[in-house]
Amino acid sequence: MVVVQNETTDVPEQARHEWAELVEQINDHQFAYYVRNAPTVSDADYDTLLRRLEALEQEHPTLRVPESPTQRVGGTFSTEFAPVDHLERMLSLDNVFDETELREWLARAQREAGGDIHFLCELKIDGLAINLLYEDGALVRAATRGDGSTGEDITLNARTIEGIPHRLNATGDVAVPKVVEIRGEVFLPVEAFEQLNADLVEQGKPPYANPRNTASGSLRQKDPRVTASRPLRMLVHGIGHREGLTIERQSRAYELLRAWGLPVTDTAKVVSSPDEVIAFVDYYGDHRHDVEHELDGIVIKIDEVPAQRALGNTSRAPRWAIAYKYPPQEVNTKLLDIRVNVGRTGRVTPFGVMEPVKVAGSTVEMATLHNAFEVKRKGVLIGDTVVLRKAGDVIPEIVGPVAELRDGTEREFVMPTECPSCGTTLAYEKEGDKDIRCPNSRACPAQLRERMFSLASRGAFDIEAMGWEAAIALTDPDYGRPDDADPEVDPPQQPVLANEAGLFDLVPDDLAEVMVWRRRKKAGVEQPPKREPFFFTKATAAKPAVPRATTGKLMDELEKAKQQPLWRVLVALSIRHVGPTAARALATEFGSLEAIREAEVEQLSATEGVGPVIAEAVRAWFDGDGSDWHREIVERWAAAGVRVADERDESIERTLEGLTVVVTGSLEGFTRDGAKEAIISRGGKAAGSVSKKTDYVVIGANAGSKAAKAEELGVPILDEDGFKQLLENGPAQTADFDD
Repeated sequence: MVVVQNETTDVPEQARHEWAELVEQINDHQFAYYVRNAPTVSDADYDTLLRRLEALEQEHPTLRVPESPTQRVGGTFSTEFAPVDHLERMLSLDNVFDETELREWLARAQREAGGDIHFLCELKIDGLAINLLYEDGALVRAATRGDGSTGEDITLNARTIEGIPHRLNATGDVAVPKVVEIRGEVFLPVEAFEQLNADLVEQGKPPYANPRNTASGSLRQKDPRVTASRPLRMLVHGIGHREGLTIERQSRAYELLRAWGLPVTDTAKVVSSPDEVIAFVDYYGDHRHDVEHELDGIVIKIDEVPAQRALGNTSRAPRWAIAYKYPPQEVNTKLLDIRVNVGRTGRVTPFGVMEPVKVAGSTVEMATLHNAFEVKRKGVLIGDTVVLRKAGDVIPEIVGPVAELRDGTEREFVMPTECPSCGTTLAYEKEGDKDIRCPNSRACPAQLRERMFSLASRGAFDIEAMGWEAAIALTDPDYGRPDDADPEVDPPQQPVLANEAGLFDLVPDDLAEVMVWRRRKKAGVEQPPKREPFFFTKATAAKPAVPRATTGKLMDELEKAKQQPLWRVLVALSIRHVGPTAARALATEFGSLEAIREAEVEQLSATEGVGPVIAEAVRAWFDGDGSDWHREIVERWAAAGVRVADERDESIERTLEGLTVVVTGSLEGFTRDGAKEAIISRGGKAAGSVSKKTDYVVIGANAGSKAAKAEELGVPILDEDGFKQLLENGPAQTADFDD
């Protein structure tokens, strides 16, 4: 289905605004979870938001744009390693939460698959999904899932993990494929995690929060020796792209993986009826802490691979598999205070500060409360004993108070009327909003440091040397300053950057005086905060202050970032709703920031993958409140040499001008992004779904349901050779695959 973006005039304004708010909330939660390792919402609440968004888009299909979280795999944010494309996309899983929903899915799977099928049940490991690429039996690359199409290269670190073979065994009745992707989950065994924390405490160091984040952080170490020092394990659970290998049963694939020397779970079980699936789910619900790793549910897959192909995939998940999520775990603790946090878009979010408590394997001190309406709805008072839940064993939420334990000392939370970061009066952006915002987007230190951190991320300028602390040092150096600091001894500082505009004008001398407040530990005891130089070394009688190595790296990275393509610049501007997908579409359609600035809402929304909500946000950024300093950002970046227009390669003939092409499945000669770029550079549109407006569908290995859709609509189908002919010659000399 192709969404016609200019046909949302029939969508009620309330629905459009609700959609926009949901998308922003979900995107922000994903950003906090995947980039900052600082979750802001529970799994249960996240799933509720996503389900409401899905329901809204079901009711109003024209809202379902490619940028929507319902159309992509989460986890689009990365921070450290080089991006690499998977040969076959790594999908997420849809979830069910009770027996009724699970039985409904099982019945639908049996009905749609047709005939007798079996179900493969396995434990859902709470770890980090990775993809191992073997060529001629040798491990050539390991990558995180990332956004499903592109992940982070972690090959050196993966090679240190016990159980991951550097070369597959050639024994067995099936030869090792020439090329094969192996999917699995890296985790830290619970027993090993507890021992690791015990050793840290003995050394006077703080313990880690939970096994999953520890495993994730271990894999993101630049020094493989650090990863090697952690007792990480992996269990494989599937095969992605493969050449020269045919599999009829998923369970048979597991037998092959084990024969090749890969670590496969011993708990997976093939059953033939829904009742047996329920029995498996119930058993591990009672024995979830008896296994070596953390788990948050059961994965159920149709075992027959032909039936998997028949059911196909949605844009983000296979229709032949489901994850059953166990009910979250709950404990009681004391709510000491309710404070607020200001995000990069100005939204002010209350969060609870609690007496530390261990729940679901990790120690929790803070939990989100979403907004003032939610605090009121839950009836939570400061000083209450509250019920704390960790759905999915990762993200905490405050469920509500234990009112029976109140002693009269509790007090109500009052939402601040002024921004805690800049003092600006808070306001609702429009009538009916539940989220209150700081309108001082230009100068609010909290918003600025969040935007600065965001623009340096992998999805924007990809400035490796500018992390969270560097963003604070540049924009809010007095962040963390104690209330009793002596202004005579430690005078307040003016930030180096008042906004993003001057980022690319920085030189090392501008940073020489920047000091930040840091807390250090001495003999395991946290000391009062002190100011320290951030970008330069500390001057001594013997040595003057000089730039740190990381400062030189930052200068190099800023210079390199100037050459990033236009779509990354668009993401870096922090325009609401404009993520990588919409940014790519706008950059391809208009070619320059100037052309985008001059475009009307109708022109912007007609761009595939954009739509009215995003178009209005773009126009508001250029024309609304703050447009003066927005223009300053663009003008100063351009003056500093940042690329604000994409140059077209005139040597590439525009053979696909005006054509819409969909590529599905894996191609031998093109990565997913490579095929897309090949289409776009020749004047075509690389669409993600098939409709009557599609001109060609290119079919690769494991193509899925799009091939069937193309046949149903009579859209010409090409194989990879036909695709190459199309790129070279255009449609005139290109034959359909079926011919």
